[in-house]
Amino acid sequence: MSKASIVREWTRTDGSKCVGGSDDNAKAPPGSLMLYNSLLDEKVPFVPASGPGSKSLSWYTCGPTVYDVSHMGHARNYVTFDIIRRVLEDYFGYNILYVMNVTDVDDKIILRARRNYLLAKYKEGKHTDAEVKDFAEKAVQNSFAKQRAKLAEAEALVVTAMEEQEAYAADKKGVLQRQLNELEGAIKNEAHKLSQIQTALRALGQAGDSATIYAVASDFVAEELDREQGKSVTDSSIFRAHAAKYEAEFTQDMDSLGVRRPDVLTRVSEYMDEIVDYVKKIVDNGIAYESNGSVYFDTTNFRACGHTYGKLKPWAVGYSALAAEGDSNFETSEKRSNTDFALWKASKPGEPFWESPWGQGRPGWHIECSAMASTLIGSRMDIHTGGDDLRFPHHDNELAQAEALYHNEGCHQWVKYFLHSGHLEIEGLKMSKSLKNFITIREALKSFSARQLRLLFVLQSWNKSMVYGEASRAEMKAREAQLKNFFQNIEVAVRGVDEITSCAKWQAEERDLSQNLQAVQNQVHEHLLDNLNTAAVMDTLSELIKSTNIYLSKKRESASAAAPAQPFLLRKVSTYVTRMLSMFGIVDASWDKPGFADAAGGAGDAKGAGYLDAFAAFRDEVRSLARTQADPKETMTACDRVRDVALVELGVRLEDRPDGKAIWKLDDPAVINAEQQERAKTASEARSFIHGGVQSTEY
Repeated sequence: MSKASIVREWTRTDGSKCVGGSDDNAKAPPGSLMLYNSLLDEKVPFVPASGPGSKSLSWYTCGPTVYDVSHMGHARNYVTFDIIRRVLEDYFGYNILYVMNVTDVDDKIILRARRNYLLAKYKEGKHTDAEVKDFAEKAVQNSFAKQRAKLAEAEALVVTAMEEQEAYAADKKGVLQRQLNELEGAIKNEAHKLSQIQTALRALGQAGDSATIYAVASDFVAEELDREQGKSVTDSSIFRAHAAKYEAEFTQDMDSLGVRRPDVLTRVSEYMDEIVDYVKKIVDNGIAYESNGSVYFDTTNFRACGHTYGKLKPWAVGYSALAAEGDSNFETSEKRSNTDFALWKASKPGEPFWESPWGQGRPGWHIECSAMASTLIGSRMDIHTGGDDLRFPHHDNELAQAEALYHNEGCHQWVKYFLHSGHLEIEGLKMSKSLKNFITIREALKSFSARQLRLLFVLQSWNKSMVYGEASRAEMKAREAQLKNFFQNIEVAVRGVDEITSCAKWQAEERDLSQNLQAVQNQVHEHLLDNLNTAAVMDTLSELIKSTNIYLSKKRESASAAAPAQPFLLRKVSTYVTRMLSMFGIVDASWDKPGFADAAGGAGDAKGAGYLDAFAAFRDEVRSLARTQADPKETMTACDRVRDVALVELGVRLEDRPDGKAIWKLDDPAVINAEQQERAKTASEARSFIHGGVQSTEY
């Protein structure tokens, strides 16, 4: 790569072209919303394409390629942008046309559907264990050889990149260094894949029966079957059914996570006419060419027409190792340049196809999004979002295609703001299906609630990589506990209080808390203006919660009827906290009803009946004990039982106080049960320790 090819390009808020960097920061008036724009990799003022005073935005987000189950890496992307969408809509008041696609025609879908079909047919065949093992060993060995070659290629690219670093020492800390870093990351990923294949080979050597062999090597067997028999799969319904299944599962997963649905949902299979027309226009503009029934984008002529190719990730152009997963056919003799890419792929045996002026075929991956987004949004888009791994080649190619389509209209920047969510990492690697280190959303929801997972992402910077590890999960649980305790304390303080008669002249404590609230509101606003810094917002809310808890503690300690905790002030604080949490999607209920929706009382008929049943059963037991003049200890046991069993099942936490008066709080029954089990375990261990100590003194 030559130094001259490293170009960052963006259009300023006044419409003029900026190459190499943005000077908009100096022009940004105080109070401007700043967003991290991947086109420049820096924060820039956010100004809608329709003008500084406009509240209308167009937003296209890359949706799922529905070939397999959704995992936590997908949750990181879609929940993160759901949070950003909510802030822009609910806090800043923008009216957004939110468009999301579903890629239901793609290489990954074709391969996975075909392989699953062939594997199922193979398993139905009458093969001995020895035959299955022989075939599996051949399949794994072939995968090993292929992967070893990919690792060697990645290592060779690093050597080349290091040589370029030496030639351009001034760029050591610039984009060439980023190229080197990403190539080294690619080596790490390829080495991990090779290690997994080696592990499979060792396990396969110990496997005896077919069931064990398939458990170890089914993916490899399916890949080998596809290589040998893939051309024989001609039933198009196999591909449609596969995509429909995983689209339905993705939708269910997003609903479970509380992600708002898009305003428009597009499927590639429903936009074939528009895609064909889009490709034809780019050909007519002289920026694409036909070759053996396929159509390729001409990156050389694109540049000659005054456009920049590779705006988002210029250091990756021409490097297959830095291309997003699944961008197949990177190298082919049909292309004029190795940087050219397919707009339309000629039909091959074993693939679905559609009619076109160039013959039967199907669209390339990148053209799908450009065509669907342009059809609905046009030649100028405010926001385009996706995971960071989509920068190149997918989003760079989307940009190039749209600029080529609108070339005669003078379009040099189709998207004004590109936002990319940071990777979700696990054990030092990006969570990914190809690395086989993913946790599905459904698996995660067995251990965590949707609210907890959303908290996990709110507590992180949206555009930086985050680690799905014990530390981040522990922080998430601690914050949730703090929020629960805060809302419970507020609810206890105002429960049964006549808010009018309780109003009293504010003292220093009330004035301090009110001033603290105002300061927090200002700080939160500044944090949101600063690239939607939700993590800083949560830290600021945490400080407000601590101040409120201190205020309540002082009021309880004073025990003065003349100076009770002021309910209006407490409701104002809790309502503000709830409003912020509601904006992030952490609270489901309306923000003017403080607290978590699942701990607000929910006095529906079923819930109310449960409380009444528990009270009636307890009353019956106490009356029975009274009639029989039972030992008072039995009555106390009955009281403990209703506290520890009946009320817990209803989500009621009954806490005894030193003054003999109990207070109740609402919480998740599972949480209360878990705490009880932990206390019982600790007590049991303590008894065992004491008993063991006594025994040891007897010998």
